[in-house]
Amino acid sequence: MALVNTKEMLKRARENDYAVAAFNAENMEMIQAIIDGALLAKSPVIIQTTPSTLKYADALTYFSIVKSIAQKSPVPIAIHLDHGNSVDLCRYCMECGYTSLMIDGSNFEFNENVRISKEVVDFAKLNGIPVEAELGAVGGKEDEHVVGAKDALYTNPAQALEFVEKTGIDSLAVAIGTAHGHYKQKPKLDFERLAEISQIVSLPLVLHGTSGVDDADVRHAVELGISKVNYATHLRDLYTREVRKVLQNPDIFDPKEYGKMAKIAIKDFVISRAKVCKSEGKI
Repeated sequence: MALVNTKEMLKRARENDYAVAAFNAENMEMIQAIIDGALLAKSPVIIQTTPSTLKYADALTYFSIVKSIAQKSPVPIAIHLDHGNSVDLCRYCMECGYTSLMIDGSNFEFNENVRISKEVVDFAKLNGIPVEAELGAVGGKEDEHVVGAKDALYTNPAQALEFVEKTGIDSLAVAIGTAHGHYKQKPKLDFERLAEISQIVSLPLVLHGTSGVDDADVRHAVELGISKVNYATHLRDLYTREVRKVLQNPDIFDPKEYGKMAKIAIKDFVISRAKVCKSEGKI
């Protein structure tokens, strides 16, 4: 199947009360495993790269890997720029073939966030590419962008509607108490705030910083209108843990060997996320 964009994928999820899991991939093995897991779960899936990942390898490289595997897979697959930190990077990823973009202006004040988000929307729409933006600041660390607990501003529901109307975005990442990276204590999600945003904003809503959030909380967030759930830290942990296990054997020197074990762990995690997000069989 050819790569798809996220507009109809997330619209369908919102209308049918499930979410599509989105996974940040760092290399070919993670991409292969994510798609293998989605295939076994018969679930749509979104593969994401962040700006730091695109410093490790070019966007065209990641796009080419995802595209080549997606062509052989019957499940809907999208490739998405996660936390795009500039208009130029968004444009470049679109030119490379990315089928979905995020412009993250959440560290700017409201009007500037609106301005840069709308700038990306304007050129992306000409090419049929959907855009995600963020209002409020998800705490923690994502690439070089760090948000401390005191600065982690929750999304204001009334302001969310204004933001959506002024920018023309296709999906909205909301800040309701999650954080990027490892949690030092159990996160407490503001479900009342999420429910209010969901009633006001009809667009698909996105939950960032989900690695480490209880499955029951993720399910409840999906019930309240979350249509895309992001996972990054947990995948890195799984991959690294499995590689370390294999490398304890000094006789193993072939990178394919430790890649195999890491791929199994990632694949199983993807299947489990499809169950949590209720996207199994939704192809």
